[in-house]
Amino acid sequence: MTAFDPANPDAGQRRAQDWWHSAIIDMQPGVIRYRGYPIEQLIGRVSFAQMIWLMLRGELPPPGQAALLDAALMSAVDHGPQAPSIAVARMAATCGVGLNNAMASAVNLLGDVHGGAGEQAVALYLDIAARVDGGLALPDAVRAGLQAWRELHGKYVSGFGHRFHPVDPRAPRLLELVDQAAADGVVGGRFAAIARAVEIELGAGRSRPVPMNIDGATAVIYAELGFPPPLARGLFCLSRSVGILAHAWEQTEQGGRNKGPMPREFIWTYDGHPPRDVPETPSSDPRSDPRSGPTSDPTSDPTSEPPDGER
Repeated sequence: MTAFDPANPDAGQRRAQDWWHSAIIDMQPGVIRYRGYPIEQLIGRVSFAQMIWLMLRGELPPPGQAALLDAALMSAVDHGPQAPSIAVARMAATCGVGLNNAMASAVNLLGDVHGGAGEQAVALYLDIAARVDGGLALPDAVRAGLQAWRELHGKYVSGFGHRFHPVDPRAPRLLELVDQAAADGVVGGRFAAIARAVEIELGAGRSRPVPMNIDGATAVIYAELGFPPPLARGLFCLSRSVGILAHAWEQTEQGGRNKGPMPREFIWTYDGHPPRDVPETPSSDPRSDPRSGPTSDPTSDPTSEPPDGER
């Protein structure tokens, strides 16, 4: 294989060079640059949250915005084995797989229902903001946004309410940080106001409020910082991976084999057919009787058309 000559690349070399395009990393022998910054200058001077921002956005964030991102990331790292992702990480760790497989199994559960609420909440806030920009007052924009949300997604509003916590202890603290950042001019505070207006509207006419949860609060931060909705889910996955790793490792150290979702002395509810005996002639289908000879099953003929629904 000939060495690559950047001054005179042939067609094959050009095709190989152009196969991937990335503005994220520049790497050559002895050189690594992230978004143009030499790695040796970043190490020891840039925090992990700042590095995440740099990789995703292309620039280093102002310190105040980096602090908000850091707060959002650390606040969502874990919620215990009641969370399906954490439970799966621990179960996988008892099945003889490595930490990477346990983590991957858990992260793959972070979908629209478990893990996607932050993305959905950012989308809701952006929709309401667009309605305000279109001329609606904030309360009217919230009502219109919630109506559109329910028509599309159903009655549950992502980012609000919690099945365990009457008040999610993480949300008020995050909102305090957003308020302080807004007072300092770090963020605008618009999406904090929108989220609080949603909270008020959801609680109207109810005996109990529907308070903002961790997903609604982190969504405020991600929206204030300008992250698009899909990145809110990606950032949650990144955050929760810390807890997933911790639980997988703890379970590995505790030991155990083939640990299922509930103790073995507890059996699930069976709601199938009552006990019964197999009849002497198991099936009346002539194809199950070897004495009936060849069948005319069209699926056994490779030249026949498959029945509807099997194409």
